[in-house]
This record gives sequence, C-alpha cells and structure tokens, in this order.
Amino acid sequence: MAKRLRITWVKSAIGYSQRQKETIRTLGLRRLGDRVEREDSPSLRGMVQKVSHLVEVEEIEAEQ
Repeated sequence: MAKRLRITWVKSAIGYSQRQKETIRTLGLRRLGDRVEREDSPSLRGMVQKVSHLVEVEEIEAEQ
C-alpha cells in the first residue's frame, strides 16, 4: 500500500526566508491551519524537512 503524508501548517512563516514561504506554498498550503494530503516521495520529504519547524506531518495509509 502506498503511503501518504498529511501536512498541517501550524506556525506562521512571518520572519522566515522567502524560500521557506515559497516551500509552504508549493506544498499546497495557503493559510495557517490548512491541511493537505500528498503522496509520499523523496522530493516531498525534502520540502517537509526544510519547513519542519512550521508544519506537522502524519503518515497515513492510502485507501484504495
């Protein structure tokens, strides 16, 4: 079964670099408190790692 990640934006990006703000936007998060589910991949894990201080991540099993 493929894994998915549930990513929740929990801390404001104000005061952080523009690059980190763009990473948040690229993850699909638009405003504080937003939650998205994405397919797990190495590139997604890298983006999450760069903004790990701003988001919470849960691994979930994908339903088929």
